[in-house]
Amino acid sequence: MLAISCGGALAYFYLFAERRPALDTQSLCPVTGPKGITVVLVDTSDDLPETTRHDVLGLLNEIVTTLPPLHKLDIRVLDIAGQRSRSIFSRCNPGDGAGLSEWTDNLRLARLRWIESFRKPATEAIKNSVGPARANASPIMGAIQDVAIDEFSGTAAQDAKKTLYVISDMIESTKDYSQYPRAGDLSYLRYKKSPSYLKYQTDLHGATVFVHLVNRQANGKSIIDDAQLMKFWAEWISDNRGRVGAIKRLQGA
Repeated sequence: MLAISCGGALAYFYLFAERRPALDTQSLCPVTGPKGITVVLVDTSDDLPETTRHDVLGLLNEIVTTLPPLHKLDIRVLDIAGQRSRSIFSRCNPGDGAGLSEWTDNLRLARLRWIESFRKPATEAIKNSVGPARANASPIMGAIQDVAIDEFSGTAAQDAKKTLYVISDMIESTKDYSQYPRAGDLSYLRYKKSPSYLKYQTDLHGATVFVHLVNRQANGKSIIDDAQLMKFWAEWISDNRGRVGAIKRLQGA
């Protein structure tokens, strides 16, 4: 009777315990799509001050270590020449074994897979994303549009929680529209009259956007009015069907 009871309990456990979904071997995402999508866009058009760089590295490491299991992380940098973004890491967190059952899962193997296939390559991508850079353009809108098309569109992403972190000075600068003081004011009306308005019209599909602002200075003063700049971007995000999560200034200048 004891053996029958134990066998019945085990059978019930195996039949009704929640099972991990099948994962794609390359992306480590569920074949039905990730439960959430987090994109980090790092503006590489200018070097980051050393203090700011340390602040950014801490933020990115926190995003990696706190990403929930079966959520996708896409780390991107600006593609200046193409006025788009370029992914340097894109993979789901397979989980580090926490919360798994000792009866149905190999906890040691899960932890090892998390380190080798997610934690290590993500950490390496983070280091590469904040390397030295210098460019004469900053296509932030094009890069965000790229993110929306690649990650936030389609049926697989429809029900997923969507989050975008933008680490940048947020000063858009292209041949069609520039936010540097010499180009004109920061009003949304001036932007709407530019070719960029229709060119970079974007559907963010309800994604929550967090902006971490790099403070650019010249002669000890900010080169642009941060308050007006953030007001512009809050309107741009809302106008493109996104949600403003938070706008924070990074340390250093």
